[in-house]
Amino acid sequence: MHILVLGAAGMVGRKLVDRLLSDGRLGKTDIKRMTLQDVVPPAKPNTSIPVETVTCDVAEQSAVVKLVAGKPDVIFHLAAIVSGEAEADFDKGYRINLDGTRYLIDAIRAIGGDYKPRVVFTSSIAVFGAPFPEKIGDEFFNTPLTSYGTQKTIGELLISDYTRKGLLDGVSIRLPTICVRPGAPNKAASGFFSNILREPLAGKEAILPVSEDVRHWHASPRSAVGFLIHAATMDTNTIGPRRALSMPGLSATVGEQIAALTRVAGANVTARIKREPDQTIMGIVAGWPRDFATERALKLGFTTAEKTFDDIIRIHIEDELGGKFVN
Repeated sequence: MHILVLGAAGMVGRKLVDRLLSDGRLGKTDIKRMTLQDVVPPAKPNTSIPVETVTCDVAEQSAVVKLVAGKPDVIFHLAAIVSGEAEADFDKGYRINLDGTRYLIDAIRAIGGDYKPRVVFTSSIAVFGAPFPEKIGDEFFNTPLTSYGTQKTIGELLISDYTRKGLLDGVSIRLPTICVRPGAPNKAASGFFSNILREPLAGKEAILPVSEDVRHWHASPRSAVGFLIHAATMDTNTIGPRRALSMPGLSATVGEQIAALTRVAGANVTARIKREPDQTIMGIVAGWPRDFATERALKLGFTTAEKTFDDIIRIHIEDELGGKFVN
């Protein structure tokens, strides 16, 4: 099996690649070759499996055509710019998040014949916008209130339509906000959800720009990788024509996040959180979903690695901090 990962240098991309190479197979099929793409050089893994790294922009059509020319069996499409950046730079958001997706699926279509790869597209709960119910079910419609959410919605529709036409075998998974994200803060408007946990655990101050009653939908990086692998290996005949699925997760307020951090790491750690309201971020977050009912995904076999928000924090400490934190 040949696997192509677009956005392989990103946090979720790196963890996905590590898991695939550790397993040596996807489902029941051995991995014979991998191609890793990103706009910055993906790390060259130490593995016996042949791995090619490609540095290019998915918004360059010729580069995407070359990536698909090798006919990968499974394509993980994680390449995107995040919500805050897509909102701040309108042209860049559409160029990468929309044009890059179109170039990918059109390159697959151009090969034709019996080539019909599994394409796993990472979408987002940003496809939903207010007004919405407290708990969004599988029948709720897309009404994005940001450019990023609009771009992801269009991507979902394209994946479903190209699948309907028999041009590829696509699955779009709407990821919850991934928490706790390791590494440096990024330009995502949701970044503070991780910052207020990750930075205090590392002995640093963190800024909380919203009130503690803000509620949101979360999943750990470990769960995100599990969602991707299941989407790539599941029997898509069971999905039906609606190829976009909201992933399971945990609904928690910022206050509940902080309480979980106190239980796991102590009051000295949570004391490093500083409250500095930011009206721009507060305005963006006000239009985000808070809770989901994800019966379709659960029935199709998608599961989370955590049961409580305490588990999300413990997973971060275990996976990123070697089981230790700064108290």
